[in-house]
Amino acid sequence: MGLDEDALEYHRIDPPGKIEISTTKPTNTQRDLSLAYSPGVAAPCTEIDENPDDAYTYTAKGNLVGVVSNGSAVLGLGDIGAQASKPVMEGKGVLFKRFADIDVFDIELDEADPDKIVEAVKMMEPTFGGVNLEDIKAPECFTVEERLREEIDIPVFHDDQHGTAIISGAALLNAADIAGKDLEDLEIAFSGAGASAIATARFYVSLGCKKENITMCDSSGIITEERAKRGDVNEYKQQFARDVPEGDLEDAMEGADVFVGLSIGGIVSQEMIQSMASDPIVFAMANPDPEIGYEEAKDARDDTVIMATGRSDYPNQVNNVLGFPFIFRGALDVRATEINEEMKVACAEALSELARQDVPDAVVKAYGDEPIQYGPDYIIPKPVDPRVLFRVAPSIAEAAMESGAARTEIDLDEYEEELEARLGKSREMMRVVLNKAKSDPKTVALAEGENEKMIRAAYQIQEQGIALPVLIGDESDIRQTAANLGLDFDPQVADPSVGDYEDYADRLHELRSRKGITRSEAGELIERDSNYFGSVMVEQGDADALLSGLSHHYPSALRPPLQVIGTDEDVDYAAGVYLLTFKNRVIFVADATVNQDPDEEVLAEVTKQTGKLARRFNVEPRAALLSYSNFGSVDNEGTRKPRNAARMLQNDPEVDFPVDGEMQADTAVVEDILEGTYGFSDLEEPANVLVFPNLESGNIGYKLLQRLGGADAIGPMLVGMDEPVHVLQRGDEVKDIVNLAGVAVVDAQQE
Repeated sequence: MGLDEDALEYHRIDPPGKIEISTTKPTNTQRDLSLAYSPGVAAPCTEIDENPDDAYTYTAKGNLVGVVSNGSAVLGLGDIGAQASKPVMEGKGVLFKRFADIDVFDIELDEADPDKIVEAVKMMEPTFGGVNLEDIKAPECFTVEERLREEIDIPVFHDDQHGTAIISGAALLNAADIAGKDLEDLEIAFSGAGASAIATARFYVSLGCKKENITMCDSSGIITEERAKRGDVNEYKQQFARDVPEGDLEDAMEGADVFVGLSIGGIVSQEMIQSMASDPIVFAMANPDPEIGYEEAKDARDDTVIMATGRSDYPNQVNNVLGFPFIFRGALDVRATEINEEMKVACAEALSELARQDVPDAVVKAYGDEPIQYGPDYIIPKPVDPRVLFRVAPSIAEAAMESGAARTEIDLDEYEEELEARLGKSREMMRVVLNKAKSDPKTVALAEGENEKMIRAAYQIQEQGIALPVLIGDESDIRQTAANLGLDFDPQVADPSVGDYEDYADRLHELRSRKGITRSEAGELIERDSNYFGSVMVEQGDADALLSGLSHHYPSALRPPLQVIGTDEDVDYAAGVYLLTFKNRVIFVADATVNQDPDEEVLAEVTKQTGKLARRFNVEPRAALLSYSNFGSVDNEGTRKPRNAARMLQNDPEVDFPVDGEMQADTAVVEDILEGTYGFSDLEEPANVLVFPNLESGNIGYKLLQRLGGADAIGPMLVGMDEPVHVLQRGDEVKDIVNLAGVAVVDAQQE
């Protein structure tokens, strides 16, 4: 099937459309229903009647946006009317929810009169925390937005005008930086004089461009003062009328530094690009066909053409989804009365700055694993970059507070943590650990230090103040790679091939001489194997923790630290633990990586160590030792191991958290089963530490929970070692390395 057929099937599949309403509170019992509706609902109604601002406390208003359209200017489709535009408005709601966790009602008004549209929206003001106007044709859209901004007390934003303006404005800031040009000196030619073009030109002036340097063309040519005098252009176009001779787009582009296309495809030739100033900036944003094709524009010149389009299949897509979800997120969270110019500028500047930073692996993978680095082919962040939420929304909130648009003040540091939580429980849990790490950073040795991911992780670890990273490897290679990646940092490197590390070789020989390692072999291992080097480095106290395993099989990466560092004084066995996060709960799963067939003593030890790990995440452990048997319902050697381990732990005075078993997995995690059928259990609430009976079941269990249960996984985290060591999985992303570095620092703090 083609794209159209696929899209029709996508929208048709039951239930039709793309959105639904879901409840956020329990509705399982009669009492739940009486609280949700009659008679309990009268209490919040009374409170809101006495204080209207309490609507933000007792209802969803503070997270609800109305997407309002009459379908008179749908991108690429034109005036298709209110009902036909509904799939677009539903799609807008999907983007609001996906990228910023904002709920949406789409409102399609079968009305062309701008005054009546204004009145309709005004009547709905009590429902919403903000209004996003969409696909209303010019010039009516100007009237609707201007009046609503004046007449209602919640943020109003016309995305067709300001979205493109803000995102292309962010691109312009970086394009000018790369081209070495000042905004105030830029000569800018516009193709198109509709709502988006006029708003974009206005916004460029807010960023620092000069209005007198903007030449705007409509279908009749350059908008001149002479045309304005003749009444040939409307009042909105007149503000960009220039005192220049009349001409066409070709005349406007000659000598221009910047071309901004918001018109129709295929109207710009290579000769027109060649007539522009040196290192031209070309934003051909007509969709689906740009004013000039990407390759065509690039091939027109020998110098650098910095090119952006509205298409996702070329670099530098000007995509409004980089703006509106995050702008509204910040505005809603400070209960802003408007979205003003200061907030729009803050958005563009935040996006511009983000594009200059290292790009997460997940974003690179989403775009075909091709390198993404600040430069002519990367001047604005990618829409799937999760960091946009954490950069833009706080910038919007801060600008709203500073400009007087906010009705409530928020702590921006705490706000970023709240935003992290909106993207998932795993981010919330890691924030706890990373904050602890930042309070007292430790030195973390990174084996395989020449690996690009390790270098990027070291940069982020150092930049965020999580730890003091030391990259183990060839210093010249590491520094060259860091420079090639555009990372602005001076890495600390331990280079085994040039440093004086004879004492490391002596120590490794001392530890392993009775295991067949000669002094010569020890020297070779120190020089050539960064896992052994890093293990001795930590064992000797020259680093506080070690991360390894990025390009090795787990057992081979684990072997050196086990041989050199070993387990804790009171511990005989290490174990691998995953933290799995779901929407409303977290679970620690052990052992998923180390012990193949543990006996009862190993199971007990693993449980104790996992309980300690849970507390580093501020989680009070409740441990269940799992089996296919419930409390003796099956009695054999396999079921007796977790049963005996549970008894050992219950009788251990050092264990100060509830433990029980053996039990089946659903018994451990389903409250009704635990309290109903097995009310005698020592667990009064569902378990959050699940100890599997062997490595096979543990590994299978965590992967099923991750893939089918939708859990996010953090780990594996190694517990039970004498010094903090964590072994990465092959193919882990940079964020995984950074997260485990945070865990390692907190481990070291405990030491």
